[in-house]
Amino acid sequence: MDNSDAVRVTAVLGPTNTGKTHLAIERMLGHASGMMGFPLRLLARENYDRVVARLGRNHVALITGEDKVIPAQARYFLCTVEAMPTDRKVAFLAIDEVQMAGDRERGHVFTNRILTMRGTSETMLLGARTIQPLLRKLVPDAEYVTRSRFSKLSYTGARKITRLPRRSAVIAFSASDVYALAELVRHQRGGAAVVLGALSPRTRNAQVAMYQAGEVDYLIATDAIGMGLNMDIDHIAFAEDAKFDGRMPRRLVPQELAQIAGRAGRHMKNGTFGVTGGCPAFEGDVVAAIEDHFFEPLRGLYWRNSDLSFRSLRDLRRSLDHPPPWPFLMRKRDAGDHRALETLGLIPEIRDRANTRSRVQLLWEVCQVPDFRKTLTESHIHLLTRLFSHLTSPDERLPDDLISCQMKRFDRTDGDIDTLAGRIAHIRTWTYIAHHGGWVADPVHWQQMARTIEDRLSDALHDRLTQQFVDRRAAVLVRKLRDSTDLMAAIRPDGDVTVEGYHVGNLEGLTFVPDTLSGSNAKPVLAAARRILPAELARRVNAIRLSDDEDFELDERGAVLWRGSRIAAMSPGGDPMSPRIRIKNSDLVGLDGRRVVEQRLTIWLENLLSTRIPELVRLRDLATPGPVRGVFFQLTEWLGTVPRSVVNDLIEDLDEGGRRSLADFGVRFGTESVFLPALLKPRASGLLTTLWCVFHQRFLNIAPPPGRVTVERRAGVPDGFYCAAGYIRLGGQVIRADMTERLAAVVRRRARRQPFTVTPEMLSLAGVGHDRMPTILNALGYRHSGKTEGRDQFVRIRNGNQLRHAGRKPPAASGSSKRLASIAARRKDNADSPFAILRTMVPIK
Repeated sequence: MDNSDAVRVTAVLGPTNTGKTHLAIERMLGHASGMMGFPLRLLARENYDRVVARLGRNHVALITGEDKVIPAQARYFLCTVEAMPTDRKVAFLAIDEVQMAGDRERGHVFTNRILTMRGTSETMLLGARTIQPLLRKLVPDAEYVTRSRFSKLSYTGARKITRLPRRSAVIAFSASDVYALAELVRHQRGGAAVVLGALSPRTRNAQVAMYQAGEVDYLIATDAIGMGLNMDIDHIAFAEDAKFDGRMPRRLVPQELAQIAGRAGRHMKNGTFGVTGGCPAFEGDVVAAIEDHFFEPLRGLYWRNSDLSFRSLRDLRRSLDHPPPWPFLMRKRDAGDHRALETLGLIPEIRDRANTRSRVQLLWEVCQVPDFRKTLTESHIHLLTRLFSHLTSPDERLPDDLISCQMKRFDRTDGDIDTLAGRIAHIRTWTYIAHHGGWVADPVHWQQMARTIEDRLSDALHDRLTQQFVDRRAAVLVRKLRDSTDLMAAIRPDGDVTVEGYHVGNLEGLTFVPDTLSGSNAKPVLAAARRILPAELARRVNAIRLSDDEDFELDERGAVLWRGSRIAAMSPGGDPMSPRIRIKNSDLVGLDGRRVVEQRLTIWLENLLSTRIPELVRLRDLATPGPVRGVFFQLTEWLGTVPRSVVNDLIEDLDEGGRRSLADFGVRFGTESVFLPALLKPRASGLLTTLWCVFHQRFLNIAPPPGRVTVERRAGVPDGFYCAAGYIRLGGQVIRADMTERLAAVVRRRARRQPFTVTPEMLSLAGVGHDRMPTILNALGYRHSGKTEGRDQFVRIRNGNQLRHAGRKPPAASGSSKRLASIAARRKDNADSPFAILRTMVPIK
């Protein structure tokens, strides 16, 4: 505690936004010379710029691990706490955020500065009130000044990210979470600035400047913003309340939450804080502590002996392990430089070279080269080993070619965000090395080169962050939405809808689809778009009314497209041949406009059916009585191809005139089906399967490809779907109806001399191999009866009540009424039928 009794020491304690730093700077400038230590390089540079603006560059110095700007006439020094020159005497000295002495990673440095550094006239310690009880023990003669926060801090509870107010900062504790939140805000609000510890100061400054300038209204950050970064933040939203502290995940204590939440509100402007995303709501006692700025005092501070012995490696280790002088001080055991020393001390070559006091001290300085990637990796140990080896060589300097080679490795601006951040971390290490003037031959040259590379990488990283997390067009639009309610909207010929020249959606057919903004910003965008959309939609309704049939098309799911855009869809009607037209939802098209479109599409659909499946349309519209009418009815219900078993009873009752009438309409009678050959063509078949899918609301999209006569039956697909496509199920296969009849005829001829074997003609017609023919033949009424000369033999099935061949049917009750009842019952039990019961049919007389 050097000179603690000889100079005035003032501890200025209080929460954030109390003006402590401003007070210290004013006090410093009132002295002939001064020095301030800050917890962050970014803060040191920010306050350096502030003092330079008042005094000019000749009188102000900046000293951090990577910055040494020391003019010859410098009187005021702005430093990071670690870089404060301990041998320089100044009239005024201040240390900021002294409660950091309780930080596990860096606390021992702050404790050392509190104990050992004083101004010759005045010393000021700035920080939170939580350190006051222990600070009284460290500096018993200090005077204490407590300052109150200028503005009020209030808890607002939980809000969705999309509902956060403008000028909000969202807090997470990992880079991946920060990036995910920034991506979400980009889609919802146009973009966000990003601040996290892995960014270089230049990149962080650029991101903060973008936020401060209002280019974006949201900031996504880690707790890196908690240490005094001055930004115009109105609301702090915690997306998480736990972080990994280097050893384990843990929840933040109220004091840590308050340090971050205190960034909300500037000077006399009140601020708010709350939670968002998956972060649980804060408990009442935590909220009260943050709002009232009342926290549990620190119970211990970290300490490490600074009176080190360099007589030998062993003595250096012993002095580092020296116990603290007071029980409330906790010895820092695992600092990065200490761990590096332990690792390097195990290398025989290093031990052999560290054989004098100066070399042991040099080794300790090498161990303090920071690893800005925050991991004591093997590569960093290898770097330290090379540094010490070169510095203990006869030249006692780092070779220029080594420095040049290492710096050029990282002088690349390609790659993603993480790659650029990694290169910046590496080059910052070489920036630190270059500032050790005794280690390099031309320190100014290498310092400038390292700074140039870091700046180039930092600018590239800022650009990459902006490209990924800021939609500049959307951000500009958000500002216009914020500042004006009279927005200009337009519709381009291709349907793009713009507001203030920025794309906000598309007019697809008769529906506006916004694609740029959502949440609270969607309202004004839609309001601006709605002012011009009705006139355009009215024009489109009229264009649809006057369009030729060729302007419309039907997709496989029953959607109606007009000039490539979906405007309507078919829905089930009274039967498969009578679908209804439903206009796609569009609240901007009035009832009259919808009627016009529906009427035009209804006419188009009738024309489509009449053009592609005229045979079926004619059958549907005929009013022929008797069994002919029944066959027509079944053909239209089954969409052109019906299994023979369904209509067998009706066919039995046909006279010659009825058969001739059906033949005149193109109906073909087979042993397995009754069908219309014209409907087997792909153009007709595709429409028929669509009609089936619409009626049953099962969009299977598995219709047999055009030209294929045989496909494997899909499990669970009803026979009705395959019949609509013009195919009949035979075993595990479905075969086109005309080929089914040709196959059945060939098999019948072959079966006249039983038993029979499969012929190449059968295989060709069926489109399968020998392995699948047994199930197909079984479905046709034949069974396997053995083998002869290694070839399978088949015979016709003759099994009591079942006989499948040429017009024969199982015995049935006589009489028309009983026959109709039998048909209805069979239809009801047939799971493959399109309907559960027969529809109205003209009685057979």
